Order: sequence, then C-alpha cells, then structure tokens
Amino acid sequence: MSVFRAIIGCEIFDGKLAYENSALIISGPRIVGIVEHSNLPTDCQVTELDGGLIAPGFIDLQVNGGGGVLLNERPDVDAIKLMCASHAEFGTTAMLPTLISDSPQITRRAIEAGIEAYQQSVPGFIGLHLEGPHLSKPKHGAHKPSFIREMEAADVQLLMMAAGKLPYLLVTLAPESVTNEQIKELSNAGVIVSLGHSNASYLEAETAIDAGARCVTHLFNAMSPLNHREPGIVGAALNIGSVYTGLIADGIHVDPVAISVALAAKKGPGQIFLVTDAMSTIGTKIKSFKLNDRTIYRQNGCLKLADGTLAGADLDMITAVRYMQDIIGVSRFEAIRMASSYPANCIQASNEFGNLRSGAFANIVHLSDENHVEQTWWKGVPHHMD
Repeated sequence: MSVFRAIIGCEIFDGKLAYENSALIISGPRIVGIVEHSNLPTDCQVTELDGGLIAPGFIDLQVNGGGGVLLNERPDVDAIKLMCASHAEFGTTAMLPTLISDSPQITRRAIEAGIEAYQQSVPGFIGLHLEGPHLSKPKHGAHKPSFIREMEAADVQLLMMAAGKLPYLLVTLAPESVTNEQIKELSNAGVIVSLGHSNASYLEAETAIDAGARCVTHLFNAMSPLNHREPGIVGAALNIGSVYTGLIADGIHVDPVAISVALAAKKGPGQIFLVTDAMSTIGTKIKSFKLNDRTIYRQNGCLKLADGTLAGADLDMITAVRYMQDIIGVSRFEAIRMASSYPANCIQASNEFGNLRSGAFANIVHLSDENHVEQTWWKGVPHHMD
C-alpha cells in the first residue's frame, strides 16, 4: 500500500500556478497532486516547513563541473556523483554533466561513465551534454582548437549508441563541421542537437534547424552575432519559433541590455532557459584549475584563461535565478520557470521534470523569501544540505 507524504507550511508553485494554504502530496518518487489542507489523506506523513516557497527543482543542461571536479579531467561515475551533489546545494535536481571538446578516448570514457551513472540511478543525473568537438575553430572560445574536427561516420554511430542508452543526450555542434544529413540522422535517433561555437549564417542555421536541430548553446557567446544584413545564429535563435536557447545569466557573459532585448524578441513556442556553464569551482574555494593542460583562473566571479578568454562560468543556478529577477526584472516565477520548466520543455521532458504536477518526479526546491536554497528533494528523497 502506498504511503502518502505531504509538504506543508509554505507557498507552492507548480510551474504554472501558485497555491497558498495547500499541501504537496508525494507517493514514492512522484507527485500525486496539490490539495487544500482540509483534504490531506488520512494516512499522510507530513513535513511542515517554516514559510518560503517550494517549486520545481532546477534543471541545468550545461554544467562542466562542480565540487572541485571537471568532467573532462575526471570522466568517471564518482565525478558525476560529486558534480550532481554539489549543484543540489544550489537548487539543481536534474542536470546534464557536460564534456567540453576533448580526445575521442576521453569522449568515449565520459559516455561510458554517463551510462553507468544512469544504471546506478545517480541522484540528479539525467544524461550528458557533449559540447563539441564538431565545432568551428574561429569560434572555439575556451575549447582547445586541436580537438576541434569535422564529424565522421564513426562519431554518428557513437552518438546514436549513447542516445539509446541515456535518458537524454544533448550535443552542441557547428553547421560548418557536420552535414545536414548527419543532423537529421542524430535527431531521428533521439539526440538533442544544439547549435553553438559557430560562425554560421542565418540561412545555414535555419537549414540545420530544418534538419532537426532544436536548440542553441549559450546565446550570444561564441556564435555569429545579429547584424543588420546578416542575422547569424543569434538572429536564428530569436526569430525561429521552434528553437530553444540556453543563456548564461551572470552579468559577465551577456550584458543585461542584451538579455532584455533577447527576452523581448524571442518568438515561441521555443523559450530562453538558464544554464550555468559551471566549472569545477562551484561549492569550493579553489582559485585555479586545469582544463586540457591549460590553467583557468578564478577572480571576481569570472573564469578566464591566461589570455583573457572566458572559460566557463563561476555560476550556480539559484544565483542565475536571482540575477534574472533582481537585475533583469522578470518575475520570480518566470525566473524559476527559466531554470526548470523551460529546460524541461527543451529536452521534451516536461512529463517528468520541471513542474510539480501529478505524475512528475518529486524533484523539488525549497526557497526562502530572499531566494536562497533551503532544501532540495530528488525523486522525493531530501538532499542533505551541508
């Protein structure tokens, strides 16, 4: 017989609507529903909170590291566990650990680690994001240029295999380094194809989207800009309604004016969602670390290579949510949606993640009135906060 559990004593936001004087009902790993206090099941185990808000747990589709580890440097299950646990402290209950362009050997090891993490049901792990190596060298950013190359048949087969064994696989690529036939083949196999680190024209981006790409990686960064005679990938991301796009909202990667313009310009149903692009620094006090034998320095909330190139972000998801609310001026609930419902929509996972409606996994974040993380739950199990 199922044992119902209830969370009470706070406002509840289910991803669309807010409820007061209500209870969130959980059975096993999933949400049963939201009911008024007077309608609590008689055999319910009750957890009473002291105010604040419970909302869908955050979803990070681009996170390179955390807790002192970087997936490129530690492509193993223990690193994935540590990354997921570190980001849970900041409200993230589902994530795609992200591998930056690397050697074929490291890429395969990361895929094998991801498959093992899924088989072990690592809390917070829902798949992988492979950012490269099939990118554009002129837009390599912090990716090591020697790893960047065109996609070959063996790459397609590896990605299709991985997509068949992982819940979600997102791959960032540049139209210059792949064919539209390869994009179509990957998309048909369940790979979520995202355009990024690319100098493609608007037409090239549009053609890749027609072939199956459905996302753009970290809007504005490392991509052809929106110019008045050539709208580029930025123009395609904002103008083509089917496209979703990630955004690094740290006040460093994208100017707040550009963020506001993008929000006003974006055509739907595709949405702009938040990513951290976090590196190993999250949850630590480390001042520097290695990526592909290059040192990345941490200073004033910024991560850079020695030549000044931005190299990921020193950002957690609740900080991005606060930035969108406090600096950009979106509503609290919209900022939360950008960190939960919208990334779930992007990977077509809204039946299970990004909301607190009946049937979804009980991935939950409890926020204080000041938008600080008090507690998270993964599939109904509370994460022990440090």
